Amino acid sequence: MSSMPRLTLGPVQYHWPRARLEAFYEEIAASAAEVIYLGETVCSKRRELQLDDWLAIAERLQDAGKEVVLSSLALIEAESELKALRRLCANGRFRVEANDIGAVRLLANQGVEFVTGPAVNIYNQHTLALLAQQGLRRWVMPFELSRLTLAEILAERPDGIETEVTAFGRIPLAWSARCFTARHHNLPKDACEEVCDRYPDGLLVRTRESEPFLAFNGIQTQSAQTYTLVGELTDMAELGVDLIRIYPQAEATGRILAVFAAVRDHELAAEAVQAELEELMPVGPCRGYWYGEAGISAAPATLS
Repeated sequence: MSSMPRLTLGPVQYHWPRARLEAFYEEIAASAAEVIYLGETVCSKRRELQLDDWLAIAERLQDAGKEVVLSSLALIEAESELKALRRLCANGRFRVEANDIGAVRLLANQGVEFVTGPAVNIYNQHTLALLAQQGLRRWVMPFELSRLTLAEILAERPDGIETEVTAFGRIPLAWSARCFTARHHNLPKDACEEVCDRYPDGLLVRTRESEPFLAFNGIQTQSAQTYTLVGELTDMAELGVDLIRIYPQAEATGRILAVFAAVRDHELAAEAVQAELEELMPVGPCRGYWYGEAGISAAPATLS
């Protein structure tokens, strides 16, 4: 019988003020999340919390019984960012989620175990095995991979390597040296006034036909729709997935975690919660990548 995957909470992807972040993690300490990822992964200009602040939150969450992982930036562009990355990787207290290959190298050189985030392109079992030799102990599957590809990788997964799959959250599609949120306000990136803090769930972009298309989140471009695989939790467990990731959103993250925990534990049927989850999404669902289809597709909720 397959073991029950643990529930994780990914890092906050948006620019929230300090008070909101602290209140959020105080609430999350009592949530169904068992593993919590902390840190700024999108833009180094978001300085509401510094490393020491994140470490203090991490200690409180650890005291509440949570496993804590510190997440790195996905795009390193300046020496100051590299310096901050070195400090993060050398924190000596909490495991680090590397979101670019530079962080992987730093952690491997230190001889410490690490996690790779979905921005690190592990597309086959050979890459997974290579990184496992360097200290990888958990990988988060890139969003664009399908169930079929995941099954092929897991069939040859090295011993001792955990697999984490995102089951709820907007999809990070790209990172850029340019800031699209600042450009929307006719501001240069170097004088952006941190306008992304006006959009706690990102800036929605529509097509000329007024259909939701993308979300701008500073230098990150996301899907407008929320990737959701609540109907696949049993299948994931049978495949050998160890952890299921939920990404924070501006409202109702605690409720979303509770719903996923109930479905995972077979206390609620996935079909019974689909409508509620879609009501909680900023726009609506997508799940095409899991089926090998266009990511924006709202394919059937289950494979059966």
